[in-house]
Amino acid sequence: MTDWTSDERDPELPGRLLTIERDALIPLLRARKDEDFALPTAACPGWTVRDVLAHAAAALSRVVESRFEEGVFSPESNDRDIAERAGWTNAQVVDELERGMTEAGPVIARTDGRLDGIALGEWVHAGDVREALGEPGAYAGDGLPYALTLLARISRERGRLPMHADLDDVDEPLALGDHRAGRTPARYIGDATVLVRLYTGRPVRSGSYELAGAPEGELNLFG
Repeated sequence: MTDWTSDERDPELPGRLLTIERDALIPLLRARKDEDFALPTAACPGWTVRDVLAHAAAALSRVVESRFEEGVFSPESNDRDIAERAGWTNAQVVDELERGMTEAGPVIARTDGRLDGIALGEWVHAGDVREALGEPGAYAGDGLPYALTLLARISRERGRLPMHADLDDVDEPLALGDHRAGRTPARYIGDATVLVRLYTGRPVRSGSYELAGAPEGELNLFG
């Protein structure tokens, strides 16, 4: 039976997710040519690979330095963060990202959970970059179980519709959303990576999953 009550927060989980992703992503980026950083991303229209990385690095630096001015993480704030790094080399952007993925975890662990979603967002952006670079494993890899745990808890905390997900590549079903919302749980059948795409507003191939009881757009946590 699907359990919608296991909401206990593991404060170390966001940091573990960032560390796992750091160890996989940073070597990949350091091995790519400069022209690869100018490739467009399907998940973030108008942003290149470099833009996504600059945004991700800036967000983590803000966490580490506790810089959360009014309007932070708005589209305008994100664009300013990217523009501030326009004169940096690609290597400098990757260096900042590596530092952030190393140092942000302990900071997030000391909070009440409000910053946990940043770790999930960083992991998703790593998937955006992998997809743009033509690398396998977008929205997958060793960090996926930790990302799914965060996704489930954050969807509950944000009061999203209840969802019972039967994942083709995960043994146990996943419960998402708030069961107290007074709605019959929606039902998802498909891969975990497609579920991540749906909950984060990433492109999804038609016919690659089954969804009943909810429109796609209602799932997006970041929309």
